Amino acid sequence: MNAIAELNDLSDRSLLIVEDDKPFLERLSRAMETRGFAVTSCDTVSDGLAQINKAAPAFAVVDLRLGDGNGLDVVSALKRKRPEARTIVLTGYGNIATAVTAVKMGAVDYLSKPADADDVVAALLASGTEKSELPSNPMSADRVRWEHIQRIYEMCNRNVSETARRLNMHRRTLQRILAKRAPR
Repeated sequence: MNAIAELNDLSDRSLLIVEDDKPFLERLSRAMETRGFAVTSCDTVSDGLAQINKAAPAFAVVDLRLGDGNGLDVVSALKRKRPEARTIVLTGYGNIATAVTAVKMGAVDYLSKPADADDVVAALLASGTEKSELPSNPMSADRVRWEHIQRIYEMCNRNVSETARRLNMHRRTLQRILAKRAPR
C-alpha cells in the first residue's frame, strides 16, 4: 500500500492501458481505478495513438502484441509526446530482446502476463534505485537458446532469412521456432 501513498502525492494520475485481451483489459482497468488512477483503455494500436495525440497520459501499460500492430509504436509515440511519462510493457511472449527494445524506446519496465495489478503499480511507481532480487528459478537451457535466437532476430530487424543465415539454420526451422511460445 506504500505505492498508493506515492500515487496520492502525484497531481496527474492519468493512465492509458492498451490491451487486446478484453477480459484482462477490463480487470486491469478496474483494479487500477481502485488504486487511484484515472484510467483510459484502448484495445488497438490506432486507438492508443489517437488517445496519446488527444491527451498524453502520465502513465501507460501497453501490450506488446496487439491485433493491429506492435505496442512498441504506442510506447515510442508516448515518449515523443510526453518524455516524462512512465510506461510498462506487458506481454505473454516475453524475451530479452524485446524487453531491451522496449526499454530503449522508453518503457521503464517489462512484465510477463499474467501480471498482478500490484506488480503493475509497483513497476509504474518504482524509482529505479531499488535493486531487484535474484531469480529463484534461473532460465533453462531451452530458454537461453530461445533468448539467443530472439536477440539475433531483433538484430536482423525481424528478417527471418537473414536471421537463419546468421544462426546457420534452415529458414523453415527458424520459422517454426519463432511461431512457438517461449520455453519456461
